[in-house]
Amino acid sequence: MSFCKRLQTIFSNVCKNYRIFALCPCLTVYFKIEDVALTQESRLTLTGLAKLAGVSTSTASRALRDNPLIKKETRERIQALAKEHSFSINHAASQLRTQKTNVVAVILNLTDHTEQSINDPFLLKMVSALNLALNKAGYEMLLSNSMMADSDWASYFISSRRADGLIIVGQGKSEDNVNDVVTAKAPLVVWGDPKLNKNYPIVGSDNQYGGYLATKQLIESGCKKVLFLGDTEHTEMAQRYLGYQQALKEAELHFDPSLTIDIDITSKAAYEKVNQEILNRGLFFDGIFAVSDMVAFGALKALKERYVSIPGDVSVVGFDDINMAELFHPALTTVRQDTDLAAQLMVEQLICQFEQKPAQSKVLEVELIKRRSTPESY
Repeated sequence: MSFCKRLQTIFSNVCKNYRIFALCPCLTVYFKIEDVALTQESRLTLTGLAKLAGVSTSTASRALRDNPLIKKETRERIQALAKEHSFSINHAASQLRTQKTNVVAVILNLTDHTEQSINDPFLLKMVSALNLALNKAGYEMLLSNSMMADSDWASYFISSRRADGLIIVGQGKSEDNVNDVVTAKAPLVVWGDPKLNKNYPIVGSDNQYGGYLATKQLIESGCKKVLFLGDTEHTEMAQRYLGYQQALKEAELHFDPSLTIDIDITSKAAYEKVNQEILNRGLFFDGIFAVSDMVAFGALKALKERYVSIPGDVSVVGFDDINMAELFHPALTTVRQDTDLAAQLMVEQLICQFEQKPAQSKVLEVELIKRRSTPESY
């Protein structure tokens, strides 16, 4: 058998695993399917460009969009390669092929009739962290709130191709909209109370333990009558309320329902209610556990205007540790929530669903930050 015949026999045994590229009388020239060279008729794909550049497909895509999260040198190198090969991304065609938008809708699940808004510093802090985490993962953020968005979130955002998935910030008082999204089998993650047994992934702080830490700090500061200032019907706040009761019980202090003041979780509501309570009942408390730092600020303003010494007469502990907490006078003792880690975990659990992997709820640790609104910090 001639040399050429032997080559033809060998190549015929492996041809089913390879694409035929060219034929000549004596032999077959072949390439692996994934290594096929470009012909004049073929066009460079994003995956091919990424291979040429030695980066991932997502990095190549972001570099072509001039995303600042990609190093300048890398962006310029990939853009130069794209220009050299006359490559450009057809975003519309790409979306039609993949049915992906690379957009995630972030919905602020605000309670009906509340004055709380996106201007709330904690919500701003969370939104900022989510935006950064999504950008790092190659997604853009579409921000909305529950009062602006259509009540059918799954239809409005997912079916209409406005977004690939949802991150819902807050469980609020009603979960109807969230349950509708679950029923529609749309990818979602909720910022809320992860200890609740739900059929969707929840990322959130250990709210009950946070409420316990805050109240325990007040009791250890000498407080005997601790006011709870917040909304006990709100899912996360209700867990903080359980922590408040737990600390009272542990310290063998009588639970007095009259010390529970239900309000909208805003500074204005706290300021008005504390003023009203002092006017009607006098200074009947020596400590305040406010369910958020903004609520604490409203209470502190009311106390200071009535010349109540803080923490001499009344000690105050908040929840969240927003940036203003350290700058307020007196600096606020509070329970810190890690928004950066929370955002990272929410994005990770959403991407798990995009990749058809199981998503899990995650509990974040909280930390008591002692400052001058409680006497132990002096």
